[in-house]
Amino acid sequence: MSDLVFLPAHKLAKMIRDGKISAVALLEAHLDQINRYNPRLNAICTLDAEGARKQAQQADDALAKGENWGPLHGVPMTVKDIFETAGLQTTVGYPPLKDYVPKQDATVVARLRAAGAVIMGKSNLAELAADFQSTNSLFPRVNNPWNVDYTAGGSSGGSAAVVAAGLSPLEIGNDIAGSVRQPAHFCGVYGLKPTERRISTAGHIPETPGMPHCLRQMLTIGCFARSIEDLRLGFSLLAGADPRRPEIPPVPLDVPSDKELSELKIAWIYEWPEIPVAAEILAAMQTVVQTLTEAGAQTDQWSPGDFDLSEIWTLYGQMAAYLNNYAQPKDWYTIRRSLTLLYRTATQGDRNLRQLGNFAKFWPELLRPSLKGYFETLTERDNYIARLDAALEPWDVWLMPVAATAAFTHRPAWTVVEVNGKQYPHSIANGAYTIPFSLSGHPAVVIPVGQTSQGLPVGVQLVGKRWREMELLSIAQMLDQYIGECWQPPGY
Repeated sequence: MSDLVFLPAHKLAKMIRDGKISAVALLEAHLDQINRYNPRLNAICTLDAEGARKQAQQADDALAKGENWGPLHGVPMTVKDIFETAGLQTTVGYPPLKDYVPKQDATVVARLRAAGAVIMGKSNLAELAADFQSTNSLFPRVNNPWNVDYTAGGSSGGSAAVVAAGLSPLEIGNDIAGSVRQPAHFCGVYGLKPTERRISTAGHIPETPGMPHCLRQMLTIGCFARSIEDLRLGFSLLAGADPRRPEIPPVPLDVPSDKELSELKIAWIYEWPEIPVAAEILAAMQTVVQTLTEAGAQTDQWSPGDFDLSEIWTLYGQMAAYLNNYAQPKDWYTIRRSLTLLYRTATQGDRNLRQLGNFAKFWPELLRPSLKGYFETLTERDNYIARLDAALEPWDVWLMPVAATAAFTHRPAWTVVEVNGKQYPHSIANGAYTIPFSLSGHPAVVIPVGQTSQGLPVGVQLVGKRWREMELLSIAQMLDQYIGECWQPPGY
């Protein structure tokens, strides 16, 4: 059954519809994979095996009556423990929520169920989704399926790990700084961060229950999969307006242009001048660009003339400070964690890089937030989005790294990461290539393209135009034929 659990979700759904396998048998294959490998990965923190068995049996009974629930009829999957699940524990790895059982599904969970998915349980994550590693105070840390001594990334490390290890064929996570893209890169799977406000965040934590809806900018909901086709499927099921979130616009899905490879104009950059990447990331990028060029695509090294990473980082930090001021709980436990984060980013790593990524400089926004300051920051962000929209207009996609390194060994939260012999602050090493597009709200796809000499996955990031996810996915699928490499981790 090991080959079965590594098939993509859309193929599994077809097998169920065609009667080649039952939903119950498919679920049992995944539960067996979970029982064998989750103890070493800790990727699933809450498993509802009996509830899933009832759902799978109901799916088989419905199909026998000629009923089809939707594109995921009978397909088992997990969801990140940041989305509320009716009747099933939802903790966000946060001790005060260890016994929290929601009464209503998050909108994205409800839409998956409506499409026929069988929800097996919840995937593990960074506490309150606030780290580039997936550790928290309730469950053991998430380990990378390629090497358990290495992190799976964060905050959606469990989401990426379950897909990579065959525990779930499809997953959803959130991304406000790279929480879909960095774990996909670290674990060797495909990941999609859609345009901001494309998918409803209703039922997403944080905000913690009872708090006002604060995360109205930058936060997106994305997908993890083992194929671009599954990203397209998952995205198309989740996207769309939601009465629970009136700010989600009723924008229809775009229609891809169906350009040929030779018609594509691909901008690329190997690394930001201020933030060089590890040698093996650079080599992978060079191979990808060379491969696409030789295949006939139009490729050019490019970045906008006014793309100032320091200004972008400062603007992102201001936005994050305003949003998290009221979205994060104010108990002493959380405050102590936040102070540790700020102290380490302000004191660890190369001095110049530390100055760029020092979140401690946003104390004014954290301690004395003002409505005027918030609106001024929003205005600056609007201007940045408009400039980037205009700059990207001539290009079909912008190709770049996902992070400065491949997966690194487990370490205390927010401590430094070594890149080419230099000490990088944690946020810079992990977020330098993702945060600019969280700030702008542009969609991005991660494609696995290779491995390091240590056998750790390497991915690349394709940034597209806002509200053009189907076009971006169409281009990604075309490029994937030349550069994509989604392997099964050895031993699984």
